[in-house]
Amino acid sequence: MNKKIRSLGILSLILCFGQVVWGQDLFSLTGKVFTGEEALAYVTVIDVNSAQGTMSDAEGGFMLEGLKNHQVTLQFSAVGYQTLTQEVDLREQGKRVLMVHLKEDRLSLQEIVVSASRYAQDRKEAPVLVQVLGARLFDATQSLALSDGLNFQPGVRVETNCQNCGFTQVRLNGLDGAYSQILINSRAVFSSLNSVYGLDQIPTNIVERVEVVRGGGSALYGSNAIAGTINIITREPLDNSWELSYKQGFMDASVLDQSTHFNTSLVSSDLDKGLTLYGMLRNRGDYDANSDGFSEITHLENQTIGSKAFWKFNTRHKLTLDWSFMHEFRRGGDRLDLAPELTDITEQIEHFTLLSGLSYDLFSQDFKNKYSFYFSAQNTWRDSFYGGLGGGRTPEDSLLARNAFGDTRDVAGVAGVQFIRDIQDNKTLSLGWEGQWNRVQDDIPGYQRAIDQDVKSLGLYGQYEWQLNPRLKVQGGVRLDYTHVDGKYVTGEIRRGSQVDAFVLSPRLTLLYNLGPSWQIRGGYARGFRAPQAFNEDLHISSVGGEPQFVILSENLEKETSDAYTLSVQLNPEKMRFPWSILLEGFHTDLRNPFTLVSTGAVLENGSILEEVQNGEKASVSGINFEINLSPSPNWLLQAGGTWQKTQYSRPQVLFETDETLEGSSQVSTTRFVRTPNVYGFWTMNYKPLKTLNLDLTGTYTGSMQIPRVSNAEGLLEIRESDPFVELHAKVSYTWKLKKHVNLELSAGVQNIFHSYQRDFDRGPQRDSDYVYGPSRPRTLFWGIKIGDLR
Repeated sequence: MNKKIRSLGILSLILCFGQVVWGQDLFSLTGKVFTGEEALAYVTVIDVNSAQGTMSDAEGGFMLEGLKNHQVTLQFSAVGYQTLTQEVDLREQGKRVLMVHLKEDRLSLQEIVVSASRYAQDRKEAPVLVQVLGARLFDATQSLALSDGLNFQPGVRVETNCQNCGFTQVRLNGLDGAYSQILINSRAVFSSLNSVYGLDQIPTNIVERVEVVRGGGSALYGSNAIAGTINIITREPLDNSWELSYKQGFMDASVLDQSTHFNTSLVSSDLDKGLTLYGMLRNRGDYDANSDGFSEITHLENQTIGSKAFWKFNTRHKLTLDWSFMHEFRRGGDRLDLAPELTDITEQIEHFTLLSGLSYDLFSQDFKNKYSFYFSAQNTWRDSFYGGLGGGRTPEDSLLARNAFGDTRDVAGVAGVQFIRDIQDNKTLSLGWEGQWNRVQDDIPGYQRAIDQDVKSLGLYGQYEWQLNPRLKVQGGVRLDYTHVDGKYVTGEIRRGSQVDAFVLSPRLTLLYNLGPSWQIRGGYARGFRAPQAFNEDLHISSVGGEPQFVILSENLEKETSDAYTLSVQLNPEKMRFPWSILLEGFHTDLRNPFTLVSTGAVLENGSILEEVQNGEKASVSGINFEINLSPSPNWLLQAGGTWQKTQYSRPQVLFETDETLEGSSQVSTTRFVRTPNVYGFWTMNYKPLKTLNLDLTGTYTGSMQIPRVSNAEGLLEIRESDPFVELHAKVSYTWKLKKHVNLELSAGVQNIFHSYQRDFDRGPQRDSDYVYGPSRPRTLFWGIKIGDLR
């Protein structure tokens, strides 16, 4: 009997001990999330220490089970609301329901961003200044494609560069598109060829947000990030939702632009699997601004479909897959109903592009170490026609026109490994290896034009972030790149080659200093470089005097390097009657051996005109960006921003070399960057008099700038000063709740209300198709309908 009692006692002690040890896995917590008096659905709830998480349901309720510690640090986050971090003692909490109240982030200042450091962090705590564009702005500005909405940030300007094909590029801090690195989900897989037309091919409905970092980023992302990075983050599957919309616009009240968009997202109940699907169909007619029979805006057909999915094997392992397929057909010129070789001028391009990415994230057991393995690729096929009869009707004209068809194959990829270590005392170490490659083959047999270019780059980078004290955070990094370029460039009888093997060390240093709860100062320096290779402008072909204009690299072209400096002050008062913020940012970038496009005046045997990429004079760009945000009440949101900048070459830069064989030929030079205004800006205003009624008034300003124009078929160049432009857009929308999770929205408005549009386009088959500036479209009336789980 005593043995039985003793055995039962031992067993009881074992069970009690087991309850103490294993009971750590039995802690649970229930809660509910509100904003004001209203329950808040789809709020992400994460235990910071274990990375275990869940999401609030339609009634705002959530439950966390299997927590290992009684003392937890919970983080509550949702799009459009301020992130809340709260310490909870589960033993004291007991069986009570935790009540959580989130405040609306009306100025979007506390978003999570990844572009500053290549890992997620609060935007306000990032040492690097990151600007974010989201769905709210794209919706307010009726932006169908990414190229429509990027103008609404300081230091960012999108311009159209061709009447015939609609080539667009985005400029950051006064530097042209080839100086900016466009990322897809943080991967540098958007090639030079894609950046020629790709901004028109990415519909805004597939974009969750766009993160813009101005200033050199080569220490993190490799070459071509001299002006900064534009990181396009596609939609994440966060909840169960769906949306279908149709939009219709009428350019100049006559030319139809219509599109259909869809999105749907599915997430498992335990949040370990998710899938989102999205797509767009678009058809836009061509627009002739001056009634000369030649288009200023191309006919455009676009189809895009894509998906993003994730699978969390457990709290420490996550696999993510994304892909997009884009097909686009565009055509400009005259008589678009005829075969292209029967017209005076036609530029016709058809793209097939497949983008894909795969990443695997792994955390250590203590969640202090994170390992990321990733691979992304892009494959593009392009069929093109650049030519026509040029206004002539000779047999030679017809033969050349029939042979003006071309084809392009472009393959790009990036693969890498990244290690992130959270070190005690607020220190973070990031190390990585990354390989990038790009192969482009562009061939137009009729003009004896060929590009065969292979670019490979291997990079090693390291970054250390240290919170020295509660006020000062320092982030330093360096990247070592080995770049190999093997290029062959043929235009007519001219043959060039580029054989480059270069090692480049790119350092980066940034500081964040908190003067107080409301004041932040950021400063930074970054080194950048670009290897000699064909970029987006070199792969684009324009027409002048009825003949194509080609670009070729000069002999002995050297790499371009840069030094970029930034200093910003941001004021964001927290204890005020309403939220507001002011940002002032100064920037300065020095360029050495900048790649400069020079018109040689040379006309090849086939009649085409030659431009050459040369190393130009030392140059610099300096300026100030500013931004003001305020929300006087929950019904009002106002934002305005702009840029003042100065660009200059150390000595006059030659844009047109004298050709003694041409009558009236004289050298043309400038001390300023062309196509770059000294002043430009934007503003947005949103007013919600009712919860269901939304009013938006937005606009942009573009100051005067120098625009090069080729004045005749021999390639003579002149520089003209453009007029300033003011665009104003208005939109109104109303939403009806049909039933739970099903809403209907109707919208209508006007883009470019005052028809602020270029008035001196070149005319006829002999025109310079690159002589384009100002707003991308005339006055446009539009309306739309949207149905789904709208939030």
